[in-house]
Amino acid sequence: MNLEPLLQRILTPENWEQLQSLVDADGMRADEVAIESGLLNEDQWLAAIGEEFGLDVVNLRNQEIDRDLLARFPTKTIFRHELLPYARQNGHAQVAVGDPAHLELVDELSTQSGIPLIPVLARRREIAEKIRELLGVGGDTINELVRIQSDEDDFDPLEGLDHEQGELAESAQAPSVIRLVNELLVEAVNQKASDVHIEPHEKGLVIRFRVDGMLRVQAVPPEINRFAGAIVTRMKIMSRLNIAEKRLPQDGRIKLRVAGREIDVRVSIIPMIHGEGIVLRLLDKDRMVFDLEHVGMPAEIRKPFNQLIRLPHGIILVTGPTGSGKSTTLYSALNEIKSPETKIITVEDPVEYHSSGISQIQVHSKIGLTFAAGLRSILRHDPDVILIGEVRDGETAISAIQASLTGHLVFSTLHTNDAPSAMTRLIDMGVEPYLVASTVEGVLAQRLIRRLCPHCKVPHQPHAEELPPDFRSDIPRELFQAVGCRECTEIGYSGRIGIYELMQNDNTIRELTINRASAGVIRSHAIKQGMSTLRQCGWDLVTKGVTSVDEVLRVTKGDSLS
Repeated sequence: MNLEPLLQRILTPENWEQLQSLVDADGMRADEVAIESGLLNEDQWLAAIGEEFGLDVVNLRNQEIDRDLLARFPTKTIFRHELLPYARQNGHAQVAVGDPAHLELVDELSTQSGIPLIPVLARRREIAEKIRELLGVGGDTINELVRIQSDEDDFDPLEGLDHEQGELAESAQAPSVIRLVNELLVEAVNQKASDVHIEPHEKGLVIRFRVDGMLRVQAVPPEINRFAGAIVTRMKIMSRLNIAEKRLPQDGRIKLRVAGREIDVRVSIIPMIHGEGIVLRLLDKDRMVFDLEHVGMPAEIRKPFNQLIRLPHGIILVTGPTGSGKSTTLYSALNEIKSPETKIITVEDPVEYHSSGISQIQVHSKIGLTFAAGLRSILRHDPDVILIGEVRDGETAISAIQASLTGHLVFSTLHTNDAPSAMTRLIDMGVEPYLVASTVEGVLAQRLIRRLCPHCKVPHQPHAEELPPDFRSDIPRELFQAVGCRECTEIGYSGRIGIYELMQNDNTIRELTINRASAGVIRSHAIKQGMSTLRQCGWDLVTKGVTSVDEVLRVTKGDSLS
């Protein structure tokens, strides 16, 4: 089916000319390149094809899917060609097609099933999502594995093979198992997941993706439970771990290339009651932009923070829970001050992002290369700026203090709920209060909150009684709330942005720290001196229509309760 004449008619001459150069360079079909490059809207293209060939265009998210009808068609064809039979109509079945090139396959599918089919058009992404929802991620591969297993008498890839490491690896290296694991990883990357949780439960495997900070359960075929051991073993092989060790936790790394993008995967495997649980942290290097403005740091915080990171010596701490963007902020800070005249050395566990112009050291605790040991060694390499991945214990904290006292600027992270708590946390680790007071120059606390989807957020008039007490002063006339649409997969949010709390050390805070004052007392002083809290930063984004009240309440607690 030649669709180029239709494509040329609906594009402007300038866009058509631009498309020709892109098609030559890319090798994809012209309509695919046009949509991918933004020259053509997918809905616009489907409407044009529908009008040309007399086909309806449907929104699958509003359609009830006939599961009994779907079960009458081969899953292999459904997955491979993204054809979704979804409803019966007057003795025929309607099948959703997203790729115009697959319209001709509808007749083939009709012959295979013996059911007359009527093609309709739908977004490719919506078809793929519905297929995964109904048949599960990797459903076609699971079916193939089940067929292979049924062809062999009582064959179980991992049962009774604990001591047969060679056969264990061979089972996990079966092409279908490899494809199943690859499909899980590709799907996670496509959904822009930061983490993948593969969790064994009494009734079988549960797979969840963390997207924009929230976990989403993924539909998988129930038959996947028969291959849980093979999936774990395949993950171990990919991350070069001991496949025979099932009693101890193991950590590893996998490097992937998905759709031309380099993905770094951190693997953590822990034995649990019903099997080994896996958590994968996905780092998409091509999507990372290390720039303080890009991460959403407001100008009123970015300006003093820029001054702090240019000090000749001292300690700058970034605090927050796991997954709050601390590493991104630190790398952005290093990029701000990086120059040929400045030597920057990092010691990290693990090295998350490789950055040119910066010397990076990987911690190896098993051979004695800890944060503290690495820090002692790098001082002999004459650095100007040092980044310590995390202050985990008193030894590392004291080493960081000593490095700052000898004229170095030290960056690090700490797990505290707010900025003032960093001072008391260091003292709790065993650092003398006067050393904390004299070396810590500033503490930046941060969180990540979800942005409202720009396509479906709606304004509403807030009432004071609906808001928490600390939000009731100066209420704007109009706020926005989440709804959900096709663009954000009905969630109402798309992407995340940081909220920040920057505490700069001054003489009063130093005196309070030396006197071992509580974090609450230090916090009260900092707020009086103009420190904007995480809560206030979140409220500012609410008033600007960037996020919702519910989202700020989810990640922060009221300042009056701090």
